[in-house]
Amino acid sequence: MSPATITTRNPATGEQLADYPTHDMGQLQDIIAASATAQHGWSRLPVADRAAAVARVARVLRDNVEEHAQLITAEMGKPITEARSEVLKCASTVEYYAQHAEHFLAPRGIDTQAKSSFVAYEPLGVIFAVMPWNYPYWQVIRFAIPALIAGNGALLKHAANVTGAAHAINSVFEQSGLPRGLFGVLVPQSHEMVSTIIEDPRISAVTLTGSEAAGKAIGQAAGRALKKCVLELGGSDPFVVLEDVPDLESIIPQAVTARFGNTGQSCLCAKRFIVVDELYDRFVHLATKAVRELELGDPGAEGTNLGPLAKEQFVEEIHALVQDSVDDGAVLETGGERRKGPGYYYQPTVLSEVTAGMPVFRRETFGPVMPIIRARDEAHAIELANDTIYGLGATVWTGDMDRGLRVGRQITSGVLFVNGVAASDPRLPFGGLKSSGYGRELSVEGLREFTNVRTVWAAELNK
Repeated sequence: MSPATITTRNPATGEQLADYPTHDMGQLQDIIAASATAQHGWSRLPVADRAAAVARVARVLRDNVEEHAQLITAEMGKPITEARSEVLKCASTVEYYAQHAEHFLAPRGIDTQAKSSFVAYEPLGVIFAVMPWNYPYWQVIRFAIPALIAGNGALLKHAANVTGAAHAINSVFEQSGLPRGLFGVLVPQSHEMVSTIIEDPRISAVTLTGSEAAGKAIGQAAGRALKKCVLELGGSDPFVVLEDVPDLESIIPQAVTARFGNTGQSCLCAKRFIVVDELYDRFVHLATKAVRELELGDPGAEGTNLGPLAKEQFVEEIHALVQDSVDDGAVLETGGERRKGPGYYYQPTVLSEVTAGMPVFRRETFGPVMPIIRARDEAHAIELANDTIYGLGATVWTGDMDRGLRVGRQITSGVLFVNGVAASDPRLPFGGLKSSGYGRELSVEGLREFTNVRTVWAAELNK
């Protein structure tokens, strides 16, 4: 393979999918320049015109759902039913912003002694995004659509293993009739080039979804360049089950969805299942039974629940976490092995008797592993939930919603769901704190992250 080429592979088989050329510094500069030029005219359009143009993206996505879903499945192994849902969620998010953009971006009047005073939400310029592979369309759309509709340009550096998805999304924008070059795909030949891109004076702000290490690197580069930065990083979300749950069996499917969606490869997946003592043994039994019934296999098959992990190294990493935790005293209820044969498959795994010192408690388990922790009571459950460097999401399950809110609001997180599986929703802001990052995506808060929130004050001069 040439150093100037990226090769993508099918994680279900290990077979090569395609080769994509990378960009040298001169080519990167040309793409940045094109976006800056296009953004200059785009930003001067009325919000209603920008919204109407962006709305066409949804139609293109809906008209080609199967094509895009199959690409997602081929490049990163997402089960095809989940891949279709990802594309449709992207379309609905486009429609949401197209519908609400004028309201979200309207100047907000402030009563002062001036003749006119208001807060305006104006474009920043060109926004540079570094995005991950686990939701290769959704992560891009949820950054790009609000950024574009606010009047910005948008540049994407996608994860190498989903380079095909990056180019496909670019094609969607072109088919939708957006100004040529306004959105661009950057495929730098080295990681060192990313800092140079951030330093470019035509780049106004930066956003990243990825690992804690990547967040630190991007945050440092943005800080050196004194540029706005939004970071959505990892998570080790608690799934807290209190003793007053009226029907424990009914929430087991929710627990399985919360942990094993996207084969467990999501920052917002529940990763620590904290169950009060009087329900603990039954929860372990029911969860283990449900996990054993999951269908691990070809992600292109309609009945598959779990596909492969996206890269071979992820199989080795998740297995090491499991084995180290078992060595520390965790009980392996099911799974715990790589599946024999081709592809990057790991068996869905349940670990019981997990304690706070074990690797599956301390680290982010980015794969199909469910660690179950015993809590003495409500207070201990809250303590365990907060015993993490992360602060992305949290869920609390209880027969008393008010109790769930009281308990949940004592857990540090950017997202709290009571009696529901945590999920991102374009109507609600999304993001974390602590080592899960800072800033918000989605909803009005996410849209305004990449605007100049400008104070305007005007008075008449005495004649």
